[in-house]
Amino acid sequence: MTETALPTPQIPERFADCARRFNTRFEQYFRELADSFDAPPSSRFTPECLDLLRDLSLRGGKRLRVAMLYEAARLVTPDPVPGLEEAALGVELLQTHGLVHDDIIDDGPVRRGGPSTYYAYREQFPDRPQDALGLAVLAGDLALVLSLRVLLDSPAPPSARHAMVGVLSAAASAMIAGQITDIERDFTHLPSEELLHAVSDYKTAHYSILAPVQLGLLAAGEDPARFDAELRRYARLVGIYETMRDDYLDLFGDARTMGKSTGSDLRDGKRSYTITAVLAAVNGTERAVVEAALGAPSCTPQTVAAVREIAVSRGVEQKLRADMRRYAELASAEAAAWRPRWREEAVTVFEHLPLWSVERLM
Repeated sequence: MTETALPTPQIPERFADCARRFNTRFEQYFRELADSFDAPPSSRFTPECLDLLRDLSLRGGKRLRVAMLYEAARLVTPDPVPGLEEAALGVELLQTHGLVHDDIIDDGPVRRGGPSTYYAYREQFPDRPQDALGLAVLAGDLALVLSLRVLLDSPAPPSARHAMVGVLSAAASAMIAGQITDIERDFTHLPSEELLHAVSDYKTAHYSILAPVQLGLLAAGEDPARFDAELRRYARLVGIYETMRDDYLDLFGDARTMGKSTGSDLRDGKRSYTITAVLAAVNGTERAVVEAALGAPSCTPQTVAAVREIAVSRGVEQKLRADMRRYAELASAEAAAWRPRWREEAVTVFEHLPLWSVERLM
């Protein structure tokens, strides 16, 4: 390849531009959906459901899945390809589905700086909690169906459309298996590294990294099945450090920056990478402090701060940072091996994305 590699500082700029353009397209999608959605004309709840999905979908997020999808197509060609916009819509609608159901499972009141879909319904129907729950479940289900429907309506060739639906449905299935395993993990006092990685792989990597790359390649006319093993290795490594990053921020992050309170994993009794590392590092009085806070909804910000101080003093924060860096470097090396096969510029993005993501935290 004779192309010039994309300078690393341009990657955030490029991703931000991609997010802006996609957000405009996403807004257009929801406007068109509101006009065309088939529902009983007398139904008031159906338009409200669509409004809540629209609000959550457009409220935030860096659209890294979308950027990865477009960059995957650029691995093959710099030219526009049919079906790429619809693939991006499908991936983000699947993300919306996951967020709605995740907040139901976790009883989460806040998402992306606003009320979760579940809590929006709870606020609207305070005297009918079961109906609020049911409506939230159905909203998440609808987002999943819409994610597949948008692919079926794409202008991609029929064979590509069929393959894309297969990729996204497999990602959705993996996400659900990951959610189940996530709950199963929290029945274990001290999960193994293998179990933690499995949750990350299925709950995050399959739909956030692997599926966007596969969809981008398919839209560009490449068969991702030819490179399945290496794409899965890359997705798994990125998924591990991204999950570690989210878990890290839940204890060590800034609530104002994240748009939600810290310590939620601790209060919910979740055996995340961070909480598992803290449990493995403490004993005696410190262990008693951590275990008293674990799974206690009444756990105060002061208690969260105390657990954070214990984690720092026991080297947990430093260890997590080192682990994130290690997995990011492994992912970067995996992508660098794509260079002889695909376009230099796009390979550079996949090579430097893991390191850029970790450096933002450091």
